[in-house]
Formats: sequence, structure tokens, C-alpha cells
Amino acid sequence: MFSAYYLQIMILVGINIIMATSLNLITGFTGQLSIGHAAFMSLGAYAAALATLKLGLPFFASLLFGALLAAVFGVLIGIPTLKLKGDYLAIATLGFGEIVRIVFLNLKITGGAVGLRGIPKSTTLLWVIIAAILTIFILNRILRSRVGRALIAIREDETAAESMGINTTYFKILAFGVGAFFAGLGGGLFSHYFQYIHPGSFGFLRSIEHLCMVVLGGMGSMWGSIIGAAALTAIPEFLRASADYRQLFYGAILVLMMRIRPEGIIGERRSRRKPPQSKDKKLGKINIFKVIGR
Repeated sequence: MFSAYYLQIMILVGINIIMATSLNLITGFTGQLSIGHAAFMSLGAYAAALATLKLGLPFFASLLFGALLAAVFGVLIGIPTLKLKGDYLAIATLGFGEIVRIVFLNLKITGGAVGLRGIPKSTTLLWVIIAAILTIFILNRILRSRVGRALIAIREDETAAESMGINTTYFKILAFGVGAFFAGLGGGLFSHYFQYIHPGSFGFLRSIEHLCMVVLGGMGSMWGSIIGAAALTAIPEFLRASADYRQLFYGAILVLMMRIRPEGIIGERRSRRKPPQSKDKKLGKINIFKVIGR
């Protein structure tokens, strides 16, 4: 039904939807700024590929193995780092991503600087669609549950959430682990489609790309992540005809979009107006001015 070129774009859109929605759970709904999401994708990609090549596992089992390994590392990294907040957490996740990339770059089993080749091409459009739908469904179920309400409470005011009895550290680690699981799933689909992976494919810029998808679509909006992932995957391909100016147009579109709708395509507009002062305060000021005038 589709040419190989358009089929590849559709598969990349599906994989990026998985990556963006899983990152949105961590950053958009829990309020934890993570810029090392590509590290979990690389863990899932390499683990799934090695499970197929070395262990001879079937495709589904390899995907599950890669996703579970990424989730384990998400929990292990989340325990010491999620006590940090804001920029400190972002720097910690960035450091974790670089550590993972360097380790894969120096391991013989992963192919080192040459990369890992010969991975069976098992990923199809149907597999990607099923994986994307399951990801969206499960994340929506989580967000509509008690766990989801706790995550949103942490995002809005972590101190107030703690005072209400919410174990903020536990729920942040849980969000990190679930997000890492689906990132590993996306990595497994990625490796079994392109049949070749390299540590450079999962660097800092890949994490920034996923974060841009979440921000463009709208922080804390599942539909926003889907639209943002589809847009930022398809736009560069549509601009490919412009050759040297493609990245210039791509950047200009992002800047213009953030200028027009800084809350994202599907995001909540938050009022910037100052809260109205109570009448008592106003009367108090008037009385003071009267006294001063007298």
C-alpha cells in the first residue's frame, strides 16, 4: 500500500509516539525534567538486539526483555537521582545518558564504535501500531488512576503532596521506571527495523528531540505528545526538498510555534493576570493614604 519511504516515516512516527508519550509521563505529568530518555531507548535497543542474536529469542520476547531491562535501569538510576529537582535532575540524567553511550561504545558485545549489525528486520508497521496503542492505553489507565492523581499532585506542588501523605519519592521512581520501560520498547522496535544500531544514534540530541516533541505538543497532554511526535517526525522529511535550508526552516517553525503557543499545540493556557486584591486590603490602603494625607 505504501512505498518504502513513506512506510519508514510512518514507522518512525509510531516509535516517536511511544518515546514522546513515555517521556511525557515523567516530564509533563510528574514534573521531573529528564534529558536522558534516549539512554533508556538505547538500553532497550541493544538488549532486544542481543537477545535475538545471542540468545535466539523470538521477536516479542526480545522486545519484552529490552523493555524490562530499561525499566530496571530506570528504577536503579531513579533511586539516587530523583531526590534532585529541576536543573540538577536534568544534569544527572544527562550524565547517565553519556555514561550509557560511552559504555556501549567500548563494549565488544555491542560492536563498539563499529556498531551492532545483522539484526533481523522483524519490526513491521502492524507491530509499531500495536505497540503505540498499548503504550497510550496503559499510560492513560495509569493517569486516570490514583497513581496518576498522585503524579499530577507532585507536579503541581511536591511539598503540598508530601504534607498530604503522598510518598513522592516512590511515585517519582515509579513514573521513571514506567517511562523507561516504554522507552526500551521503542528502542527494541527501532533496532529491529533498521537492522543496525550505533551508540551515536542515542546521544544527547536524540533526548532533546524527544523533549521537543513533548513541549511542542503540550506538557501534560497525551494527545499533545502524539501530535508533537508526528509533526516533528514528518516536518523534516517534508522539508527535505529544500536541501541546505531544511534545518533552518525546521528551527524557524519551532521558534514560531513556541512564540504563538508557548504552552504547546494542545496545552492548558494559564492566566498570567495577577490575583485580584481583596476589598479589605484595598480599604486598608485607602485608610492609610487618608491618614498620611491628614
